[in-house]
Amino acid sequence: MIQLILKKEQAQVRKEMEQCYELIHRLGRGVIYLGSSRMGPTHSHYLQALELGREIANLLDCTSWSGAGPGLMDAATKGALQAGKPVGGFKIGREAGEWTASNFHPYLPLEVYFTCRFFSARKHGLVDAVVRNCSSDRTAVVALPGGIGTLDELFEILALIQLERIGSQLQVPVLLMNYDSFYSKLLDFLDDCENWGTVSKGEVASLWKVCDSNLEALAYLAEFYGLPLSEKSRQETESRSAH
Repeated sequence: MIQLILKKEQAQVRKEMEQCYELIHRLGRGVIYLGSSRMGPTHSHYLQALELGREIANLLDCTSWSGAGPGLMDAATKGALQAGKPVGGFKIGREAGEWTASNFHPYLPLEVYFTCRFFSARKHGLVDAVVRNCSSDRTAVVALPGGIGTLDELFEILALIQLERIGSQLQVPVLLMNYDSFYSKLLDFLDDCENWGTVSKGEVASLWKVCDSNLEALAYLAEFYGLPLSEKSRQETESRSAH
């Protein structure tokens, strides 16, 4: 009986993963945004994430992916929509924040997101969305400020990159958005890990780019992909950062 239940659940997980892959195939790979579901539209990090989502979508001209939840995921989604670029998402049945009552997204059409029952299927979708198998693929992982769920997803992706198990033939850029020094204590802890010998010197730094501002993130991606960063985008980003 137990084996029958396990086989049934395994089949359901496999089906959800296939549905995630089908959605990616239809919308295209691109940038995935990881971030807090609790930081609402009045939070300064929400406004920064909104701008970043818009500017990266314009720069890379690709699909923007997220967990299709509230908070900073919502900010990145709205930013990409403001740029007129496609968005996609892998929603989960329960999400911290104000969208817990429904599995449906409040404004995205059903054809651009998929509601997962299993976290494993959602994670497979988020990882597959950034795979680069040819030089024309412009993808990235952008980790915005977040909590346990964000850190779980981020470090799982970093482990896959570290162990060369992410399934991407080409390097995938990972950006850690250290708004207002949000992740500084985490970075200090990772430095301690180097001192203790649990990670090699420079190992973590080689896996990601720590960015204190949106302009720094845009400049890094522009250089990584050999793209021009428009003067208008540079000036607007600098102006908002100063403000």
